[in-house]
Amino acid sequence: MPIAAWGMLLALSGLWGGSFLFNRIAVAEMPTLTVVFARVTLAALALLVAARLAGIDLPRDRASWRDWLVMGLLNNIVPFCLIVWGQKTIGAGLASILNATTPIFGVIIAHLFTRDDKATPLKALGIAFAFVGVVVLIGVDALAGVGDHLTAELACLGAAVSYGFSALWSRRFRGRPPIATAAGQLICSSLILAPAILLLDAPWTRPMPSDAAIGAVVGLALLSTAVAYILFFRLNTLVGPTNTILVTFLIPPSAILLGILVLGERLAPQHVAGVLLIGAGLAAIDGRLVRRLRRP
Repeated sequence: MPIAAWGMLLALSGLWGGSFLFNRIAVAEMPTLTVVFARVTLAALALLVAARLAGIDLPRDRASWRDWLVMGLLNNIVPFCLIVWGQKTIGAGLASILNATTPIFGVIIAHLFTRDDKATPLKALGIAFAFVGVVVLIGVDALAGVGDHLTAELACLGAAVSYGFSALWSRRFRGRPPIATAAGQLICSSLILAPAILLLDAPWTRPMPSDAAIGAVVGLALLSTAVAYILFFRLNTLVGPTNTILVTFLIPPSAILLGILVLGERLAPQHVAGVLLIGAGLAAIDGRLVRRLRRP
Protein backbone atom coordinates (compact mmCIF):
# COMPACT_ATOMS: atom_id res chain seq x y z
CA MET A 1 0.00 0.00 0.00
CA PRO A 2 1.16 3.61 -0.54
CA ILE A 3 2.58 5.42 2.49
CA ALA A 4 -0.40 7.81 2.38
CA ALA A 5 -2.76 4.84 2.71
CA TRP A 6 -0.91 3.61 5.80
CA GLY A 7 -1.29 7.10 7.26
CA MET A 8 -5.03 7.02 6.58
CA LEU A 9 -5.22 3.54 8.13
CA LEU A 10 -3.51 4.82 11.30
CA ALA A 11 -5.88 7.81 11.41
CA LEU A 12 -8.87 5.48 11.01
CA SER A 13 -7.63 3.24 13.82
CA GLY A 14 -7.34 6.31 16.06
CA LEU A 15 -10.91 7.37 15.26
CA TRP A 16 -12.30 3.88 15.90
CA GLY A 17 -10.04 3.37 18.90
CA GLY A 18 -11.54 6.54 20.34
CA SER A 19 -14.98 4.96 20.11
CA PHE A 20 -14.09 2.75 23.11
CA LEU A 21 -13.41 5.88 25.15
CA PHE A 22 -16.64 7.57 24.02
CA ASN A 23 -18.65 4.37 24.55
CA ARG A 24 -17.34 3.95 28.08
CA ILE A 25 -18.67 7.40 28.99
CA ALA A 26 -21.98 7.16 27.09
CA VAL A 27 -23.17 3.67 28.11
CA ALA A 28 -22.73 4.55 31.79
CA GLU A 29 -25.90 6.65 31.46
CA MET A 30 -27.67 5.46 28.31
CA PRO A 31 -28.84 2.06 27.00
CA THR A 32 -26.44 0.49 24.52
CA LEU A 33 -28.95 0.33 21.67
CA THR A 34 -29.83 4.00 22.19
CA VAL A 35 -26.14 4.93 21.98
CA VAL A 36 -25.79 2.97 18.73
CA PHE A 37 -28.92 4.58 17.26
CA ALA A 38 -27.80 8.09 18.26
CA ARG A 39 -24.37 7.36 16.83
CA VAL A 40 -25.52 6.31 13.37
CA THR A 41 -28.35 8.88 13.15
CA LEU A 42 -26.25 11.93 14.10
CA ALA A 43 -23.47 10.72 11.80
CA ALA A 44 -25.94 10.31 8.92
CA LEU A 45 -27.26 13.85 9.42
CA ALA A 46 -23.71 15.26 9.57
CA LEU A 47 -22.76 13.47 6.36
CA LEU A 48 -25.90 14.68 4.60
CA VAL A 49 -24.92 18.28 5.47
CA ALA A 50 -21.33 17.62 4.34
CA ALA A 51 -22.54 16.12 1.06
CA ARG A 52 -24.80 19.12 0.41
CA LEU A 53 -21.94 21.56 1.11
CA ALA A 54 -19.67 19.57 -1.21
CA GLY A 55 -22.31 19.62 -3.95
CA ILE A 56 -22.75 15.83 -3.86
CA ASP A 57 -26.25 14.46 -4.36
CA LEU A 58 -27.20 11.03 -3.07
CA PRO A 59 -28.42 8.70 -5.83
CA ARG A 60 -32.15 7.96 -5.72
CA ASP A 61 -32.21 4.74 -7.74
CA ARG A 62 -33.28 1.48 -6.14
CA ALA A 63 -29.96 -0.25 -6.79
CA SER A 64 -28.01 2.28 -4.71
CA TRP A 65 -30.41 2.08 -1.78
CA ARG A 66 -30.38 -1.72 -1.96
CA ASP A 67 -26.58 -1.70 -1.85
CA TRP A 68 -26.58 0.70 1.13
CA LEU A 69 -29.20 -1.36 2.94
CA VAL A 70 -27.13 -4.54 2.63
CA MET A 71 -23.98 -2.63 3.67
CA GLY A 72 -25.78 -1.18 6.68
CA LEU A 73 -26.88 -4.66 7.75
CA LEU A 74 -23.46 -6.29 7.25
CA ASN A 75 -21.31 -3.42 8.51
CA ASN A 76 -23.47 -1.94 11.29
CA ILE A 77 -26.64 -3.69 12.42
CA VAL A 78 -25.58 -7.37 12.48
CA PRO A 79 -22.08 -6.93 13.99
CA PHE A 80 -23.13 -4.21 16.46
CA CYS A 81 -25.99 -6.34 17.81
CA LEU A 82 -23.91 -9.54 17.95
CA ILE A 83 -21.04 -7.82 19.76
CA VAL A 84 -23.33 -6.06 22.25
CA TRP A 85 -25.16 -9.34 22.94
CA GLY A 86 -21.90 -11.29 23.24
CA GLN A 87 -20.33 -8.80 25.64
CA LYS A 88 -23.14 -9.36 28.13
CA THR A 89 -21.46 -12.65 29.07
CA ILE A 90 -17.81 -12.38 27.96
CA GLY A 91 -15.20 -9.77 28.77
CA ALA A 92 -14.16 -6.88 26.55
CA GLY A 93 -10.66 -8.35 26.17
CA LEU A 94 -11.88 -11.64 24.73
CA ALA A 95 -14.41 -9.79 22.55
CA SER A 96 -11.60 -7.60 21.16
CA ILE A 97 -9.49 -10.65 20.36
CA LEU A 98 -12.41 -12.32 18.59
CA ASN A 99 -13.08 -9.07 16.70
CA ALA A 100 -9.45 -9.09 15.57
CA THR A 101 -10.21 -12.21 13.51
CA THR A 102 -11.97 -9.89 11.02
CA PRO A 103 -8.96 -9.64 8.63
CA ILE A 104 -8.58 -13.43 8.76
CA PHE A 105 -12.18 -13.94 7.63
CA GLY A 106 -11.81 -11.03 5.19
CA VAL A 107 -8.82 -12.67 3.47
CA ILE A 108 -10.57 -16.07 3.32
CA ILE A 109 -13.79 -14.57 1.91
CA ALA A 110 -11.89 -12.47 -0.66
CA HIS A 111 -9.84 -15.52 -1.67
CA LEU A 112 -13.00 -17.60 -2.21
CA PHE A 113 -15.21 -15.02 -3.90
CA THR A 114 -12.87 -12.78 -5.92
CA ARG A 115 -10.39 -13.27 -8.72
CA ASP A 116 -8.08 -10.31 -8.08
CA ASP A 117 -7.63 -10.50 -4.30
CA LYS A 118 -6.16 -13.92 -3.60
CA ALA A 119 -4.34 -14.76 -0.37
CA THR A 120 -0.54 -15.05 -0.52
CA PRO A 121 1.78 -16.88 1.90
CA LEU A 122 3.33 -13.56 3.00
CA LYS A 123 -0.08 -11.99 3.66
CA ALA A 124 -1.19 -15.06 5.63
CA LEU A 125 2.02 -14.94 7.70
CA GLY A 126 1.58 -11.22 8.34
CA ILE A 127 -2.02 -11.66 9.48
CA ALA A 128 -0.97 -14.48 11.83
CA PHE A 129 1.77 -12.27 13.35
CA ALA A 130 -0.60 -9.34 13.77
CA PHE A 131 -3.31 -11.50 15.36
CA VAL A 132 -0.83 -12.91 17.89
CA GLY A 133 0.22 -9.31 18.56
CA VAL A 134 -3.39 -8.39 19.41
CA VAL A 135 -3.61 -11.35 21.82
CA VAL A 136 -0.34 -10.32 23.53
CA LEU A 137 -1.37 -6.65 23.62
CA ILE A 138 -4.72 -7.32 25.28
CA GLY A 139 -3.28 -10.07 27.48
CA VAL A 140 -3.30 -13.85 27.26
CA ASP A 141 -5.38 -13.87 30.46
CA ALA A 142 -8.32 -12.69 28.33
CA LEU A 143 -8.35 -16.16 26.75
CA ALA A 144 -8.98 -17.82 30.10
CA GLY A 145 -12.32 -19.60 30.09
CA VAL A 146 -12.61 -19.74 26.29
CA GLY A 147 -15.45 -22.14 25.52
CA ASP A 148 -17.30 -21.47 28.77
CA HIS A 149 -19.73 -19.16 26.97
CA LEU A 150 -19.61 -20.69 23.52
CA THR A 151 -22.77 -19.02 22.19
CA ALA A 152 -21.54 -15.53 23.11
CA GLU A 153 -18.10 -16.27 21.64
CA LEU A 154 -19.69 -17.52 18.42
CA ALA A 155 -21.74 -14.31 18.32
CA CYS A 156 -18.55 -12.19 18.40
CA LEU A 157 -17.01 -14.42 15.73
CA GLY A 158 -20.20 -14.00 13.72
CA ALA A 159 -19.70 -10.24 13.91
CA ALA A 160 -16.18 -10.68 12.49
CA VAL A 161 -17.57 -12.84 9.66
CA SER A 162 -20.20 -10.16 8.95
CA TYR A 163 -17.46 -7.53 8.73
CA GLY A 164 -15.59 -9.82 6.32
CA PHE A 165 -18.61 -10.07 4.03
CA SER A 166 -19.19 -6.31 4.31
CA ALA A 167 -15.65 -5.82 2.99
CA LEU A 168 -16.53 -8.00 0.01
CA TRP A 169 -19.82 -6.12 -0.55
CA SER A 170 -18.06 -2.75 -0.32
CA ARG A 171 -16.20 -3.49 -3.56
CA ARG A 172 -19.28 -2.31 -5.48
CA PHE A 173 -18.86 1.20 -4.03
CA ARG A 174 -15.54 1.86 -5.77
CA GLY A 175 -15.72 5.02 -7.81
CA ARG A 176 -18.61 6.45 -5.79
CA PRO A 177 -18.09 9.49 -3.53
CA PRO A 178 -17.12 8.22 -0.02
CA ILE A 179 -19.42 10.80 1.63
CA ALA A 180 -22.45 9.53 -0.31
CA THR A 181 -21.65 5.87 0.43
CA ALA A 182 -21.10 6.53 4.13
CA ALA A 183 -24.27 8.61 4.41
CA GLY A 184 -26.38 6.04 2.54
CA GLN A 185 -25.41 3.07 4.70
CA LEU A 186 -25.88 5.08 7.92
CA ILE A 187 -29.34 6.32 6.85
CA CYS A 188 -30.38 2.70 6.22
CA SER A 189 -28.93 1.64 9.57
CA SER A 190 -30.89 4.38 11.35
CA LEU A 191 -34.15 3.37 9.68
CA ILE A 192 -33.64 -0.27 10.68
CA LEU A 193 -32.76 0.59 14.29
CA ALA A 194 -35.54 3.14 14.88
CA PRO A 195 -38.38 0.63 15.58
CA ALA A 196 -36.15 -1.39 17.93
CA ILE A 197 -35.29 1.73 19.93
CA LEU A 198 -38.94 2.73 20.27
CA LEU A 199 -39.99 -0.76 21.38
CA LEU A 200 -37.08 -1.80 23.59
CA ASP A 201 -35.47 1.34 25.04
CA ALA A 202 -38.31 3.92 25.11
CA PRO A 203 -35.73 6.73 25.52
CA TRP A 204 -38.38 9.35 26.38
CA THR A 205 -39.02 7.52 29.68
CA ARG A 206 -35.40 7.76 30.83
CA PRO A 207 -33.65 10.63 32.65
CA MET A 208 -31.76 13.25 30.67
CA PRO A 209 -28.09 12.21 30.31
CA SER A 210 -25.29 14.48 31.53
CA ASP A 211 -23.34 16.88 29.34
CA ALA A 212 -20.40 14.45 29.40
CA ALA A 213 -22.54 11.59 28.06
CA ILE A 214 -24.09 13.79 25.37
CA GLY A 215 -20.63 15.04 24.38
CA ALA A 216 -19.40 11.44 24.16
CA VAL A 217 -22.27 10.51 21.83
CA VAL A 218 -21.56 13.55 19.64
CA GLY A 219 -17.86 12.61 19.49
CA LEU A 220 -18.82 9.03 18.73
CA ALA A 221 -21.10 10.17 15.89
CA LEU A 222 -18.98 12.90 14.30
CA LEU A 223 -15.45 11.52 14.76
CA SER A 224 -15.71 7.75 15.21
CA THR A 225 -18.50 7.34 12.64
CA ALA A 226 -18.94 10.21 10.15
CA VAL A 227 -15.26 11.09 9.59
CA ALA A 228 -14.19 7.48 10.11
CA TYR A 229 -16.51 6.12 7.40
CA ILE A 230 -15.37 8.75 4.91
CA LEU A 231 -11.81 7.50 5.50
CA PHE A 232 -12.99 3.87 5.40
CA PHE A 233 -14.66 4.14 1.98
CA ARG A 234 -11.85 6.31 0.66
CA LEU A 235 -9.38 3.56 1.62
CA ASN A 236 -11.67 0.97 0.01
CA THR A 237 -11.31 2.80 -3.28
CA LEU A 238 -7.58 3.41 -2.83
CA VAL A 239 -6.27 0.03 -1.65
CA GLY A 240 -9.25 -2.36 -1.63
CA PRO A 241 -11.43 -3.74 1.17
CA THR A 242 -9.10 -6.56 2.25
CA ASN A 243 -6.32 -4.09 3.03
CA THR A 244 -8.76 -1.64 4.62
CA ILE A 245 -9.97 -4.12 7.26
CA LEU A 246 -6.39 -4.47 8.50
CA VAL A 247 -7.41 -1.47 10.62
CA THR A 248 -8.90 -4.05 13.03
CA PHE A 249 -5.36 -4.92 14.13
CA LEU A 250 -4.57 -1.25 14.83
CA ILE A 251 -7.71 -0.41 16.84
CA PRO A 252 -6.59 -2.12 20.12
CA PRO A 253 -3.25 -0.26 20.22
CA SER A 254 -5.04 3.02 19.50
CA ALA A 255 -7.61 2.35 22.24
CA ILE A 256 -4.89 1.50 24.77
CA LEU A 257 -2.84 4.57 23.82
CA LEU A 258 -5.88 6.81 24.28
CA GLY A 259 -6.55 5.16 27.63
CA ILE A 260 -2.98 5.94 28.72
CA LEU A 261 -3.09 9.55 27.48
CA VAL A 262 -6.64 10.48 28.53
CA LEU A 263 -7.52 8.17 31.42
CA GLY A 264 -4.05 7.80 32.93
CA GLU A 265 -3.92 4.03 32.44
CA ARG A 266 -0.57 2.24 32.82
CA LEU A 267 1.69 1.21 29.92
CA ALA A 268 2.68 -2.43 30.46
CA PRO A 269 5.51 -4.44 28.80
CA GLN A 270 2.88 -6.63 27.10
CA HIS A 271 1.55 -3.51 25.31
CA VAL A 272 4.98 -2.81 23.81
CA ALA A 273 5.48 -6.45 22.81
CA GLY A 274 2.00 -6.61 21.25
CA VAL A 275 2.51 -3.44 19.22
CA LEU A 276 5.86 -4.74 17.93
CA LEU A 277 4.26 -8.02 16.81
CA ILE A 278 1.39 -6.15 15.12
CA GLY A 279 3.93 -3.90 13.39
CA ALA A 280 5.90 -6.93 12.19
CA GLY A 281 2.74 -8.50 10.82
CA LEU A 282 1.69 -5.36 8.97
CA ALA A 283 5.23 -4.96 7.58
CA ALA A 284 5.02 -8.51 6.22
CA ILE A 285 1.62 -7.78 4.63
CA ASP A 286 2.98 -4.57 3.10
CA GLY A 287 5.96 -6.51 1.71
CA ARG A 288 8.32 -3.58 1.06
CA LEU A 289 10.68 -4.37 3.93
CA VAL A 290 10.79 -8.06 2.97
CA ARG A 291 11.65 -7.17 -0.65
CA ARG A 292 14.45 -4.87 0.50
CA LEU A 293 15.91 -7.56 2.75
CA ARG A 294 15.85 -10.03 -0.15
CA ARG A 295 17.80 -7.73 -2.44
CA PRO A 296 21.49 -8.71 -2.85
